[in-house]
Amino acid sequence: MQCSEPMADESRGQSILAGLASLAGAAAEAGADRLTVALGGRERARVILVLASVLGLSAADVSTVGASATELRHGLHISNTDIGLLVTTTSLVGAVATLPFGVLADRVRRTSTLAIAIVLWALAMIWSATASNFHELLLARIFLGAVTAAAGPIIASLVGDYFGGWERGRVYGYILAGELLGAGFGFAVSGDIAAASWRAAFVILAIPALVLSVFVARLPEPRRGGRGVLPHETESPPQHADEGAHETDAQRLARERGLEADPDLVLQGDPRRMNIVEATRYVLRIRTNIFLIAASACGYYFLAGVQTFGVEFAKDQYGVDTALANLLLIVIGVGAVGGVLAGGALGDRLLRRGRLSGRIYVAIGAAVLTPVLFGPALFTHSAGGALPYLIGGVFVLSAQNPPLDAARLDIMPPLLWGRAESVRTLLRSVAQALAPLLFGAVSDHVFGGGRGGLQWTFVVMLVPLAASAYLLFRARTSYPRDVATAAGASRWPSGARPAG
Repeated sequence: MQCSEPMADESRGQSILAGLASLAGAAAEAGADRLTVALGGRERARVILVLASVLGLSAADVSTVGASATELRHGLHISNTDIGLLVTTTSLVGAVATLPFGVLADRVRRTSTLAIAIVLWALAMIWSATASNFHELLLARIFLGAVTAAAGPIIASLVGDYFGGWERGRVYGYILAGELLGAGFGFAVSGDIAAASWRAAFVILAIPALVLSVFVARLPEPRRGGRGVLPHETESPPQHADEGAHETDAQRLARERGLEADPDLVLQGDPRRMNIVEATRYVLRIRTNIFLIAASACGYYFLAGVQTFGVEFAKDQYGVDTALANLLLIVIGVGAVGGVLAGGALGDRLLRRGRLSGRIYVAIGAAVLTPVLFGPALFTHSAGGALPYLIGGVFVLSAQNPPLDAARLDIMPPLLWGRAESVRTLLRSVAQALAPLLFGAVSDHVFGGGRGGLQWTFVVMLVPLAASAYLLFRARTSYPRDVATAAGASRWPSGARPAG
């Protein structure tokens, strides 16, 4: 009897574990089914999740360098300046490399090109893990920055062709949520792995990269010009939706209201024949595009400063240790995910209700609220008191991106989507690369360093956020005409307007 009791207890324990495993499996299956329904069906869900994973993987790798900074310094005997050089060089090389990838995005099979690039990502990550000195690691990171540049222009072009104009903001919200989750993974999980081995932190990202490349290669290549739209299985597209057509919903509204195109910007030839210089000059002549790029760069500039100095600021300002400061950033990241999901959906809803500039107005409202919410968090010394403001600030800061990403597709001829995104990424990346340097320089040399120096630096850097609201306010006046101009090219079957 005494022997049977332990055996009975062990049996009950195994039964409980089996029951818990069964419940977890059922919950995961139910969650996957609900997600599939929410995204519009299995095929659409596959596309969205794969594209979100691509951006998430890229963000995870960038975050891993910062999370592994201490271990890299000790392992390779390098300084903080060297760490900063790794991040900045990768960003700048990636910014420049987006231009040729933008050309490829408009001319070749995009899914295959992106899959090959991701395989090269994996090799670059493994190369980083095997580096024996700083110079070898720097070369590996330069190569990584060059190949990860494929993601931005190719994904923008694919989103434009996979999804109708009436829902691109919401879709971009899902995809950008993947980017944010990837950054959190790189910061939290890879950082913990790096505590044991910084080399393992890089290798752990190479494995999913190889798997992801297979899923990307298996994605169907959509027809260009917005004609490869994947139908939603449970929702009917809105009346007059642009599914299968050459014009987006915003362009249809512009046509129905009799808005005239800018004759100086209506294309007279096939956009695919433009070289990168000609394409760059064209996209930078579109007033709305300039305003949207500048406003987006201001937001990313501030966010890059937060990512670099946020933990240090939280430790000094709120009196918390590193672990709690990291936890605060992760919690705040939840607000960012909520922001991209809400901002994209709200912009789409306004567009479906006939508000041509609805996406721009969503971004304006979010841009106005961003410095208002961040301000109080910079002056309080209580982590609990600052947390609601920080979550709210990151929420509205992130809410601007999906509607702006969708709006940029509406003002650009489809066969220029890849190159237009590469130009935007180049300028945005320069702002991101400069942010850590300028934040640090202003803190040390203008405000004297220390806690007070960093605090007042963040206060001053709220000015670019306020500037982004002004730029978006200017964009609201030029946006309708630029939409009508893009529609002039979009109506032609070839994607180009014949001369004369």
